[in-house]
Amino acid sequence: MPAPDALRAAPGSRRERTEHHERTEHHERAQYRERRWHRVVRGASRARAVIKRSRWLDALYRIAITALGALIVVVGLILVPLPGPGWLIVFFGLAILGTEFHWARRLLGWARMALARFTERWRARRARRAAYGT
Repeated sequence: MPAPDALRAAPGSRRERTEHHERTEHHERAQYRERRWHRVVRGASRARAVIKRSRWLDALYRIAITALGALIVVVGLILVPLPGPGWLIVFFGLAILGTEFHWARRLLGWARMALARFTERWRARRARRAAYGT
């Protein structure tokens, strides 16, 4: 295996300048995406604050979020026995409901932990089967 220095471009070479430019460009794009995301979040929180000031608008918003989240959960549950992302859709619906309801946040947290336990058991089972060659 060659030494790490042998894999690097020579100082001042065209390759080194290109690699530096690519790293810098990637970093700048990441910063731009992060700034853009923060603007979206700030705008959404401002919009939510405006909605909360009006009782009827707040009630309408909560009804809309509840209907949308419940619809997505129901569609996800219908899709669970079919091939595809049924459980992922259910979790997405719970995340939407969790923006307004504490019980949905708790249920989503429990579901994440249950999925992590299931994944851990599944991997352990596969490792045991691979060790026995079956």
